[in-house]
Amino acid sequence: MRSQGSPAPAGRPARSARARRGLAAGTAALMLAGGVVAAAQQASAAASCKVAYTKNDWGSGFTASITITNTGDALSSWTLRYSYSGNQRLASGWNGRWSQSGQQITVQNEAWNGSLATGATINVGAQFSYSGTNADPTSFTLNGTPCNGDGGGPTPTPTTPTPDPTSPGNRLDNPYVGAKPYVNPEWSAKAAAEPGGSRIANQPTGVWLDRIAAIEGVNGGMGLRDHLDEALEQGANLIQFVIYNLPGRDCSALASNGELGPDDLPRYKAEYIDPIAAIMADPKYANLRIVTVIEIDSLPNLITNVSGRPTATEMCDRMKANGGYVNGVGYALNKLGAIPNVYNYIDAGHHGWLGWDDNFGPSVDLIYQAANASGSTPAKVHGFITNTANYSALKEPYFTINDTVNGTSVRQSKWVDWNRYVDELSYAQAFRQRAVQAGFDRNVGMLIDTSRNGWGGPNRPTGPGPMTDVNAYVNGGRVDRRIHLGNWCNQAGAGLGERPKAAPEPGIDAYVWIKPPGESDGASKEIPNDEGKGFDRMCDPTYTGNVRNGNNMSGALPDAPLSGHWFSAQFQELMRNAYPPLN
Repeated sequence: MRSQGSPAPAGRPARSARARRGLAAGTAALMLAGGVVAAAQQASAAASCKVAYTKNDWGSGFTASITITNTGDALSSWTLRYSYSGNQRLASGWNGRWSQSGQQITVQNEAWNGSLATGATINVGAQFSYSGTNADPTSFTLNGTPCNGDGGGPTPTPTTPTPDPTSPGNRLDNPYVGAKPYVNPEWSAKAAAEPGGSRIANQPTGVWLDRIAAIEGVNGGMGLRDHLDEALEQGANLIQFVIYNLPGRDCSALASNGELGPDDLPRYKAEYIDPIAAIMADPKYANLRIVTVIEIDSLPNLITNVSGRPTATEMCDRMKANGGYVNGVGYALNKLGAIPNVYNYIDAGHHGWLGWDDNFGPSVDLIYQAANASGSTPAKVHGFITNTANYSALKEPYFTINDTVNGTSVRQSKWVDWNRYVDELSYAQAFRQRAVQAGFDRNVGMLIDTSRNGWGGPNRPTGPGPMTDVNAYVNGGRVDRRIHLGNWCNQAGAGLGERPKAAPEPGIDAYVWIKPPGESDGASKEIPNDEGKGFDRMCDPTYTGNVRNGNNMSGALPDAPLSGHWFSAQFQELMRNAYPPLN
């Protein structure tokens, strides 16, 4: 995932065919056994329900968001059914096991969200294609019982009065709605100086506070207070900062190692977080919505890169043992979350890192632990962000996780490798629901970094791959053109993604450009520096890989500077391959 040069996504290591068959058989046995128990429990449970159905329609496709409220007895499993009247076709779904037979849609609970207490709600969603009309469904059933008490028709989603954004201390449900975001003049000037760069130089990007010196400004550059003052001058009412300086930072990489040693938590608190909080709490900034992205590439490493995993590192084991990451994140959340106009979003990896079952749930649970550490509470977490500084496609339009080729699931393809998700949107929406299940607020929001995941240009597929076998089908149709999902550094062929946009999909607060396009992920060769940044071979275009990327080539661009430094060749390539294309 890749911040200003970051560790390779520690996705699932390849399994042998024998191990995969054993897993599949064991899972099937558990599902069958669970089904018998669930059926017996549901026989005595009186079902009653309400359903709210909303959609986001763009003419040839749409996403549906369905909120189910259990108004009957507590359920240990659930099945929702409804039908469309047109030719709507299911592409992918999240927070449930979606299937379609003719016009009928069936959604069954996942293993982690089957329990539905009396009065509890759950949100599920899916993406569909269609032509012609797209009428809303008129009836729903939950475990066979009609919902809403009136034939099952959907109820309108209630609206909540929006707080006055000009009043200090009124946190909005979504700070990006109605916002005028801050444009960093330092990044904007670099972008505008590039041929064609003026087309995007006015876009809002994240400001990275990646060392203690960045608070006051590095080498004559702008510091934290300078950016906040400039935001006021611009008339902006939203500004985005990356809080990124944990002790032992990026324990599974070298390109984005930081200045603080593994046991420097006291310095992190006193010299880094405390000064940032003091400046942000200045009353002159009270009308700014200050979004903080909290410590990318940290907590997920304690799940995927510790002892017991093939990708384990000594430093990740150390940071897990000493509590530096958990307590550091908790301290940042507590101090910054105490400021009424600050909105904390915690890094949530990306689908190519945490999309496997043994990474997904444990990562959410660890984040919840950090949200309760060092005096923090989950109430100080406004949301989560995925794909920060990474390249995972927002949407894969030509294949879904539910597709099969000659009876073989796409999950068995080399590219997907048993992952539950094929793109960031479905992953982010599922992560949100799992976070609510863990104990976070039901209105928690998600951000997706789309700064470099467009994958446009001449190599972008225009339709599904051939149906000869599952690998040909997936590889021929995937818009993410990386060699492997584990590749993260200065990826060749990448393009700008969706421009920053508020509330683009259900559960998504915004698409954002937190990683400023044109800033390097890491140097392609060793460069001596005083920034604490090492040389990571994953940034070397000649590197033949490791277990984290399936021993494939790194896919990195040549001649890259240190992480965070301007990389003109990459910026030009990102513009050429932008999707949607630049005007």
